[in-house]
Amino acid sequence: MSNARIQQILNQITSLEEELHAAINEQQTSMFFQIKGKRIEFEKSIKQTHRKLKRSFFRWLVTDRPQNLITGPIIYSMIIPMVVTDLFITFYQLTCFPIYGIKKVRRGDYIVFDRQNLHYLNFIEKFHCTYCAYGSGMIAYISEIVARTEQYFCPIKHARKILGTHARYARFLDFGEAENYEAKVEGYRTALNNEYKKG
Repeated sequence: MSNARIQQILNQITSLEEELHAAINEQQTSMFFQIKGKRIEFEKSIKQTHRKLKRSFFRWLVTDRPQNLITGPIIYSMIIPMVVTDLFITFYQLTCFPIYGIKKVRRGDYIVFDRQNLHYLNFIEKFHCTYCAYGSGMIAYISEIVARTEQYFCPIKHARKILGTHARYARFLDFGEAENYEAKVEGYRTALNNEYKKG
C-alpha cells in the first residue's frame, strides 16, 4: 500500500473520530446536562434523582469492598511521584517548547475536574474521582508533550508493533525510510511550528 493511500486513510480516520466525539458530546448534552461556561447544569428532575441515589458516607463505608480501604494508602501515595513528574514535565515544556517553536500543551484540555457536579456521589467518591481525573489526565497531558517532542526530534515508527501509541505516531516515518530523511524531519518540525503560530 502506498504512503499516499495510508495518509488518505489516516485523514479519514481522524475526520471520523472528530465526528464521533462531536456526536457523543451532543448526545450527552442533549440527554443529561448542559455546559454553560464553566458550569455544568442538570435538569431539575435528574438532579433530584441523583440525590436520591447518593449513598451516605457510613453506608458506603460498610458496604464498600474492604480491600479498597486496605489499599487506599498505597494508591494515594502515588500522588507524590505523579505531582513531581507533572512539575518536571511542565517546566520542560515551558522552557524548551518556545525555543523549538512548539505550541505548549494546555493542561485544561487533559486534566479536567468536573465529576464534583455529580450529586449521586458522596464526598469520598468525589475525592476518588478527583484523584483519578488528575492521574489519567496528567498521563494524557504528559503523553502529548512527549509526542510533540518526538515529532520534533525523531518522528520514526518502530519496527515492532507497539500498543498505546499517541495520536501523532500513525503519521510518523516508516522504520527504515532513509530517503530524504533530514528534509522529511524538517517537514514535521515545520508542521509543529505552524501549530505554534496558529495557537
